[in-house]
Amino acid sequence: MQPRLVKTADCRRLAVQTFGDPEGRPVFLMHGTPGSRLGPTPRSSVLYNLGVRLISFDRPGYGGSDRLRGRQVAAAAADVQAIADEFGLERFAVVGRSGGGPHALACGALLPGRVHRVAVLVGLAPWNAEDLDWYAGMTAANIRDYRAAERDHQRIAATMEQRARRMRDDPATLLAGLRRELTAVDRAVVSDAGIRRMLLSNYREAFRQNADGWIDDVLAFTTDWGFKAQDVTAATWLWHGADDMWSPVDHSRWLAAHIPDATLFLEPGAAHFGSLRVLTAALKWAAGGTD
Repeated sequence: MQPRLVKTADCRRLAVQTFGDPEGRPVFLMHGTPGSRLGPTPRSSVLYNLGVRLISFDRPGYGGSDRLRGRQVAAAAADVQAIADEFGLERFAVVGRSGGGPHALACGALLPGRVHRVAVLVGLAPWNAEDLDWYAGMTAANIRDYRAAERDHQRIAATMEQRARRMRDDPATLLAGLRRELTAVDRAVVSDAGIRRMLLSNYREAFRQNADGWIDDVLAFTTDWGFKAQDVTAATWLWHGADDMWSPVDHSRWLAAHIPDATLFLEPGAAHFGSLRVLTAALKWAAGGTD
């Protein structure tokens, strides 16, 4: 599928894909880390039945989108605003999964007149969150990457470039690496042939150019986000699998305690990739409540 290219105020290009009902209620979907606009989504027939026009785009540095050097998490709000303006959308919702969660929250905080609902599945809390042990319960692979980002931005860039080249040539290596640290319930999810095909397509597109998007996501998560959780004024729906080790569940507990209008759903026995099953419900909730 060829993306639509949208130009930002600073003349960058964003690769945008739409799914579902062209006349439906608009919902932006913020992909995971690493990821792309071709990441997991419900089937078009499901989106039509929900009456949802789903809008997904490659964050800067991923897929077909130009890099934004030094970007903060907050930068996502300006990019979503540029796409919404291009599409003539005044009001919309935003859903973010995993690494897309902080970027969805940025929209809820920085576009208060336009974002009416935000849903975050297995998201992260701010790196500098008070009274939160950010790394507690996190898988060793994520701790390694985030700690390396804290210590040396240049070194992590070189390492991740190398890993991204391998994954671009053979995206299955990323899934193979993931499986070693997934819970049994998550391994069952990613063993599904349809989900594997979708994830492989997603990762292949994510690294089509290089690892810039992935690097910049990790750096953005481990520095100041450019807004506070308390700034999120939109109604917020948080979901987390209680056994998640990639984005530990305490992150969503912290967000629920600091976002003014947040509702938290914890699912016992579910983990990180359980969010794929919940995505349809999240989109249904996000699309509702329009004025």
